[in-house]
Amino acid sequence: MEKLGFLLRPKWLVLAAVALAFAFLCFSVLAPWQLGKNTSTSERNDLITQSVDADPVPISDILNANGFTADDEWRRVIATGSYEADSEALVRLRSIREQPAYEVITPFVIDGGPTVLVNRGYVLPVEGTRPPDFAPAPTGQVTLNARVRQAEGTSREPIEEDGHLQVYNINPEQIGAAVGVDAIDGYLQLDDDQPGGLGLIELPQTDAGPYLSYGLQWLAFGIMAPLGLAYFVRAEIRERRMSRAELAAAVSWEPEPMPDDRSGPDDEEEEFTLPTRREKRARARAASRPTAPADPRLADRYGKDR
Repeated sequence: MEKLGFLLRPKWLVLAAVALAFAFLCFSVLAPWQLGKNTSTSERNDLITQSVDADPVPISDILNANGFTADDEWRRVIATGSYEADSEALVRLRSIREQPAYEVITPFVIDGGPTVLVNRGYVLPVEGTRPPDFAPAPTGQVTLNARVRQAEGTSREPIEEDGHLQVYNINPEQIGAAVGVDAIDGYLQLDDDQPGGLGLIELPQTDAGPYLSYGLQWLAFGIMAPLGLAYFVRAEIRERRMSRAELAAAVSWEPEPMPDDRSGPDDEEEEFTLPTRREKRARARAASRPTAPADPRLADRYGKDR
């Protein structure tokens, strides 16, 4: 346990907490978020694909007390009734082909049935963000071909602007309360060439998107975080082990004692000893000194004997 005692230091505790928290976040939030979006997108694509080849059915066949079920979204239906043009609302902040747009929502009273909101299509703003004039919904009884859609959530309260009630989401409860009608949950989105139809809102693309790969990446990151922590811990242990080994080697090393050349006064006979290191170095330096050249001419010049 002493080898792992450094893990109790603040910087290691912070590092471990960050790595484990990130891994937990990857497994519990980020990966499920992306994988959930992939599942919902796949389910939506399956419903759209099935609805393309299916024949429309009377709306009464799929209506229940609460409106429409999630499995009925995108189904093609036929509804007969009349518009309530005086209770319209505009959905703002929509995008059609990367252009800002408004979508027109008009209540529709089904013959012998409840009231359902109908998305008549889109109109493009004029003069910046002001909604344009658009054709009113027809009066009298009409028959519509449309697709069932699920209600959206709410983000903001409705506003009155430019003579129109404007909302941010298609939520039947919120819109119904604002315009004074009791609409069922869910709404209808018109097909092409329908009575009261405006700009056609096309079906979304049925590609799966990048959500599956993003989810797998978050899972990989969640695995890599603890592994990275383990790598740094192992590297620290190895470094500490090497430092302890070097310290132990330095402590165990002792220099050789220098011999004592001094002789006591009572020594009668000098003992033979091997030359010391100091003596060896002195002899080596003496042997390496250059000697005077034995040139006779130099002897004559300085008056020395040959």
